[in-house]
Amino acid sequence: MPDTKTYIVPFAVLGVLLLLCFFGNISLGSVSIPFKDVFNSFVGDLTENQSWHHIIHEYRLPKAYTAIIVGSGLGVSGLLMQTLFRNPLAGPFVLGITSGSSLGVALVIMGASIFGGTLAGVLTSKWSIVIAASIGGFVVLLVVLIMSNRVRDTMALLIIGLMFGSMTSATVSLLSFFSTAEELQLYVFWGFGSIGNLTWDELFVLFIIYAIGIIISMTSIKTLNTLLLGENYAKSLGLNIKRSRLLIIISTSLLAGTITAFAGPIIFIGLAIPHMTRQIFNTSNHKILLPAVFLFGAIVMLICDSIAQLPSSDLTLPINAITSLIGAPVIIWLLVRKRKMMF
Repeated sequence: MPDTKTYIVPFAVLGVLLLLCFFGNISLGSVSIPFKDVFNSFVGDLTENQSWHHIIHEYRLPKAYTAIIVGSGLGVSGLLMQTLFRNPLAGPFVLGITSGSSLGVALVIMGASIFGGTLAGVLTSKWSIVIAASIGGFVVLLVVLIMSNRVRDTMALLIIGLMFGSMTSATVSLLSFFSTAEELQLYVFWGFGSIGNLTWDELFVLFIIYAIGIIISMTSIKTLNTLLLGENYAKSLGLNIKRSRLLIIISTSLLAGTITAFAGPIIFIGLAIPHMTRQIFNTSNHKILLPAVFLFGAIVMLICDSIAQLPSSDLTLPINAITSLIGAPVIIWLLVRKRKMMF
């Protein structure tokens, strides 16, 4: 594997890009704020316009931090799944965690009318939806963890996860059939994904769980590199496959499940970012790939959110539409240009 010093320049470039995209994301929006005022607001100097200071610290700064968490977290969880299952089409969704979160939200939103009145309003509040998504994802996680101890073949676990995803999707379809137009609209809007509605308190909770998931993934770097050689070879090297698989699943679940609970089911990022990073860094060493995916995922998410804001307009496009429309052609172009997929 190449020396890590070889990648100092690419990492430096990614670091600078991340800073530029971060300040650009805060600067752009329905009200354009000059870079100078954004920077002054960070160093403690009041901006010339007090409303700009409020916009930066109460809306755009939490949104930019959320974009970094979502992009890096989903990118890392996608990398973990692709390595664990040795499948380039694997992503955070393959274990059914995201589908479980979606089912939890569907039960709350489209089942709330059963309770009626004030209770229905409580059930569809922001924290209720977050809790429902977390519980739904956690229930699926428990089932997957139980199955992981009983199933020896990793590919069988992949199929089980996909089957759970199919079952939860079918249940959501049944709920949708019997729901009102208002409930369907609320659920569809949640499914669009959103990173601009979190308060500082919600962002703090999201960050704590996200940080735990990232730390677990970092401790699994050596394991991930070993798994690239195949499970049988990894066993011959003394790797505890069940324990390693368990840690990777927990890390992915914490990252993907929590992000889905707070920001909705953000698509494309988890699947595509690892491939885009491999094409640029041209390595399979997770000591390089994992931090690169972390940075690259955050950059792409900040760019997508900046585009979704439609600068100088009051409209905000669904973030999922932007991630797919921008990212899919890039992936196709990279694969056609390289003529093969790095893995």
